[in-house]
Amino acid sequence: MKLVQLLVLILFTVLYSCQVKTEEDHGNSSKPNILYILLDDLGYGDVGFNGQNKILTPRIDQMAKEGMILTNHYAGAPVCGPSRAVLMTGKHLGHCTVRGNPRWSLSGTPVDIDSADVTIAEELKRAGYATAIIGKWGLAENLKHGRPNQQGFDYFYGFNRHLPAHHYYPEQVYRNEELIRLEGNVTAEKKGQYITDLFTKEAKQYIRQEAQTEQPFYLHLAYTTPHYELTIPAERKALYEDKDWPLREMKAGHYLNDKNGHVTYAAMVSDVDRQIGEILDLLDELKISDNTLVVFTSDNGHEYDQLNNEFFNSNGDGRGRKRDLNEGGIKVPFAARWPGYIAPNTTSNHVSAFWDFLPTVCAIAGVEPSDKSIDGLSFLPSLIGDTVHQKKHDYLYWEFNERRGPIQMIRQGNWKLLRLVSKKHIELYNVATDVSESNNVAVQYPEKCEYLVTLLDKARTEHPEFPLTKRPNPYK
Repeated sequence: MKLVQLLVLILFTVLYSCQVKTEEDHGNSSKPNILYILLDDLGYGDVGFNGQNKILTPRIDQMAKEGMILTNHYAGAPVCGPSRAVLMTGKHLGHCTVRGNPRWSLSGTPVDIDSADVTIAEELKRAGYATAIIGKWGLAENLKHGRPNQQGFDYFYGFNRHLPAHHYYPEQVYRNEELIRLEGNVTAEKKGQYITDLFTKEAKQYIRQEAQTEQPFYLHLAYTTPHYELTIPAERKALYEDKDWPLREMKAGHYLNDKNGHVTYAAMVSDVDRQIGEILDLLDELKISDNTLVVFTSDNGHEYDQLNNEFFNSNGDGRGRKRDLNEGGIKVPFAARWPGYIAPNTTSNHVSAFWDFLPTVCAIAGVEPSDKSIDGLSFLPSLIGDTVHQKKHDYLYWEFNERRGPIQMIRQGNWKLLRLVSKKHIELYNVATDVSESNNVAVQYPEKCEYLVTLLDKARTEHPEFPLTKRPNPYK
């Protein structure tokens, strides 16, 4: 049996290699479309395929069942701005241009993705793809070179900046370079068109348009769900309003939250699940599902679930949440479906991260990454079941400088070391046996700590706006 499986795998790999070569020689006709669906602050444990039993996510779970779940996939950062920059450029936080959210730079001036950065969109355009982003970009606070249309995207609809993306009834959004008014929307009254609906509508229109051409497309669909504020049209709460759940009362301030937190949060996640299902149905309707890689993930860990009184168990077995470098802050749900290439109902424990996606799509598109200094490694072999040829990271690196920061973190194999720089404090965990990071074994393994600290020291380059020095909270 094992011999038969090996022969099938070898044949598959050979056929895939031949396809990539054929694409290089004969154009774009057989290159797959790529749909990357990114949610905002959705926890590892917020989806059914990772054990969620209160919030219903049937369409996402079905997509995962039709493809592969990566159980060890990490976000680029524990907050959205740098995480998205890492994803787009293939460089981890030790080398990335954006290493913190807008106000957390040393000067207080936002740092955007740079014109010298080579993005996923730019790489795929080089490979003959049409490119679009719909939703939250968050890498153009200064509205200059960081704008999506300056970073390889042919089409953009959504938010350039973070603050406007906090509201679900915005009065304006960008369409390419133009700021357009959403007629009838009144943010303060939560009135008008719900932004999640508009993103889905735009995504459907884009897919229908591109399906009529022979050019492959890359659609980066970045929903703002379920980032604060927590609000959704009242009728969409029906799934959960009759549940015997305790009331977690939400206050309205900058975030115009609905009162019933648990019901609203669950309804928001289930509603975006339904809308993702509509998009997957459209791929079927247009008969392009078989030639479309669909990826589903989240930009960082959850923010809603309370750690001292967990209700949804949003971080699964992990510890922490958004803004933590513990598993709950950076380990994210990940599922990928690509009929004929990714075997259905499969799982991989390969350790991967956001900076690996750029070289992965380059491999799929049949091109080499332009920037040879990227930190990512393609995880295409894992997706197609070729574990023999899957390269592994020597280590993965993060840093973060909000609140308790600066903190550095490194994972090598199953070992994970955190260094609280200003406190000169070290924590060491074996996440294979202690995913909740409850047993700090730094004292027991001093040599391992010493070795991992040497890796920390060489893992980053200096950045004038993001030094590893303590700084005050700019929001106070």
